[in-house]
Amino acid sequence: MLSENIKVIRKSKGLSQQELAIKLNVVRQTVSKWENGSSVPDSEMLLSLSETLETPVSTLLGETVVETAAEDLKAISEKLEVINLQLARKKVMQRKALHGLFLILCVSIVVIFVVLTVLESPYLGWDFSDPETAVMGTAFHAFEWLFSRVAPIILIGAVIGFLVTRKKDK
Repeated sequence: MLSENIKVIRKSKGLSQQELAIKLNVVRQTVSKWENGSSVPDSEMLLSLSETLETPVSTLLGETVVETAAEDLKAISEKLEVINLQLARKKVMQRKALHGLFLILCVSIVVIFVVLTVLESPYLGWDFSDPETAVMGTAFHAFEWLFSRVAPIILIGAVIGFLVTRKKDK
């Protein structure tokens, strides 16, 4: 039973006898003898074998391990396909959301620029002797000054982002 279990689990993990032997620091012939039933691993080696094959010792010693049936592989592949489709949909939705955000950013910058252009810095004609008016005028001027310097850079970035996230024809 142990010999069959070692062989089946090793194969299910996609390991050759040589690869398993290297991981356990033994020679390939030792693994071959375990699988043929001509020898058995000692208790320490059994623990190492269990860790390497990521299988409980009880499974190695006890129950017979059945190779994965083709139907099981088909079911697993179908589940993986569903997961891949869900991930692809999520990626498309994220791309669309990002695309929309870039579009909104572009439009917002253009609208704010137009509004600032139409207003033609009205705070320049205000009476700054009133403290509240002075604070509002200074804040408006600071916003206008900062916007006129930062907005073009953000707009270029948003346009590039918009173009990069657009739907590509296949």
